Amino acid sequence: MHGNVKVLIAEDDLVSRRLLEARLHKDGYELVVADDGALAWTAFQGDPSIALAVLDWNMPGLTGPEVCQKIRQLQTTQPPYLILLTSRDSRDDIVSGLQAGANDYVTKPFDFDELRARMQVGERVVQLQRSLAERVQELEEALTKVKMLQGLLPICLYCKKIRDDQNYWQQLDKYISQHSEAKFSHGICPDCYEKVVKPELDKYFASEAEPPSQA
Repeated sequence: MHGNVKVLIAEDDLVSRRLLEARLHKDGYELVVADDGALAWTAFQGDPSIALAVLDWNMPGLTGPEVCQKIRQLQTTQPPYLILLTSRDSRDDIVSGLQAGANDYVTKPFDFDELRARMQVGERVVQLQRSLAERVQELEEALTKVKMLQGLLPICLYCKKIRDDQNYWQQLDKYISQHSEAKFSHGICPDCYEKVVKPELDKYFASEAEPPSQA
């Protein structure tokens, strides 16, 4: 399952960071590594494919909760799953970390099997989010296609009206407006001007030019 999952490790302690990197690499994760909070935030801004993150709470630059807050402000259809590593285990600290945007937390010194299990939960959440995002995109595309005119349209050979689904005959522009997002502006083509409009204008001006009849 790990092959396509990119994980960010943000830990300022060199020994802990190397240990996490070695274990997670062995598990098959694709890794991005940062040694402080500012670099972790930069990594997220430059790589939206990061799906999970393991963030130490106390880091220079930005703390783990501060990184969580910034990440949650990003506009994305697939938000990453964030796990805080912390030696703080009081109720208030845990609540503040979760309120900052973390999905989960693991207390230090942590058991790696526990961390692995929590990351697997995160993977399942990320996969569900991806599936939902794909379904939403498919539905949006389907709705767009529904709005498009498709198939055969029964149209009168003479007046060019279209017969709708209720067997009523409508003007072409009205029918298309009701079945699509197209809008119409009206004008007169050269042929219709010569065949219809010009003769009417000639008749009008000719009648205006005739002298009044004598009683």
